[in-house]
Amino acid sequence: MEATAAPSRHAGGRVASRPGGSEEKSPPERRVYMDYNATTPLEPEVVQAVTEAMREAWGNPSSPYPAGRKAKDIIDAARENLAKMIGGKAQDIIFTSGGTEGGHSQAAQPSGGGHAPYHHLHCGARLHPPALEHLVEERVAAVTFVPVSTVNGQAEADDILAAIRPATCLVTIMLANNETGVVMPIPEISRRVKALNQERAASGLPAVLLHTDAAQALGKRRVDVEDLGVDFLTIVGHKFYGPRIGALYVRGLGELTPLHPMLFGGGQERNFRPGTENTPMIAGLGKAAELVAENCEAYEAHMRDVRDYLEERLAAEFGKKKIHLNSQFPGTERLPNTCNFSFRGPQLQGCSVLAQCRTLLASVGAACHSDHGDRPSPVLLSCGIPFDVARNALRLSVGRSTTRAEVDLVVQDLKQAVARLEGQAYLRGQGDLPYRVRVDGSSLSVRGSVWSGSSEHKGSDTHTCVGLSLSLLPSGTG
Repeated sequence: MEATAAPSRHAGGRVASRPGGSEEKSPPERRVYMDYNATTPLEPEVVQAVTEAMREAWGNPSSPYPAGRKAKDIIDAARENLAKMIGGKAQDIIFTSGGTEGGHSQAAQPSGGGHAPYHHLHCGARLHPPALEHLVEERVAAVTFVPVSTVNGQAEADDILAAIRPATCLVTIMLANNETGVVMPIPEISRRVKALNQERAASGLPAVLLHTDAAQALGKRRVDVEDLGVDFLTIVGHKFYGPRIGALYVRGLGELTPLHPMLFGGGQERNFRPGTENTPMIAGLGKAAELVAENCEAYEAHMRDVRDYLEERLAAEFGKKKIHLNSQFPGTERLPNTCNFSFRGPQLQGCSVLAQCRTLLASVGAACHSDHGDRPSPVLLSCGIPFDVARNALRLSVGRSTTRAEVDLVVQDLKQAVARLEGQAYLRGQGDLPYRVRVDGSSLSVRGSVWSGSSEHKGSDTHTCVGLSLSLLPSGTG
């Protein structure tokens, strides 16, 4: 979001929260945030809920006096709001510290009381691979990663089923990929796994449970655990304008679906997640879930409109020869806010382009893999994106209050960033700058000779200048 703009009304009609400070800034410092898949700002209503809980519900939720009862009531209400958001039951919701804990909680479940290692499947993007890698290192589990299809960017049900072994007890899949936005066919996979479980039961094999990480999908599309048919679902608050805690949905907690606590102590969260509850953050998470339940359709429609406009503007400004849209797969559903694309050219790597941007705040991919340097995303490579294209990828993700006007600013910023990088490449002898102009109605080719320099101005920054010395040639020459 543009940090200098006044608060705007988003799709739900309320004042939208914007990343950045509220002080007036000069135009050169304007920023537009398009990294909502990494994190989101708190909605004003969420801030209010957290603040009120800190002030009025400071008591221990297990205590009988008024402040304690107030805290317990807030926690119960938040649990109900989360259940409503995902179409589940309140008694199946456990509060966690965030998505990482939620992922560990279901991934670390022992098979048959800790007998043979189980075979753990995770398709496509590995959002938090350490959650699985430590199981392999400690020989607790065997882990198989199923790649996504190069045709549609999805994890195919046939591939998932083919990878299941007799020792398999868990399949875990993202509901929507955080880099491409592609929505996985979870309902189909669930139906296939349940049918397989009937055959396994007849053979005395344990049932295969299904987990999905819904971090990227919540707040952007409808999520219903009954439609999905999953046993576990991870909820991450900071992805839908809530605080940085989370929750885990477990179908028929402790009865239909087993869950073994990772921690031991008090009896909080029905002994599944001991420790005094973080009432203020839970209050904020509950409010964020309430807003999603009430406004999800409006949020989705607004983000889809802005995202589609962004892709139209990129295609119009750069053309198919210059830009490749990495997240468009025919006939495949994707998140309404996510646009993954690459500029073509050896000098236009994603990190380099972002470093040249003066307005855009975005990323090249998953925030939890941001230390991978210039290596291409394994997700994009698995989708069949060529190495040199994947290396140049940028991920732009819009939010509830992103506007078309901000899209125009971002596209202009990208044009200038690309021009600067291509100019620098030419100076190093790594590129050319052909242009085409019209003079007196005749089309002429222009070959650019680039010069550069810098100028110092007292009290201001150093400005690098790039100029062109142009020679006009007949069209088709040189």
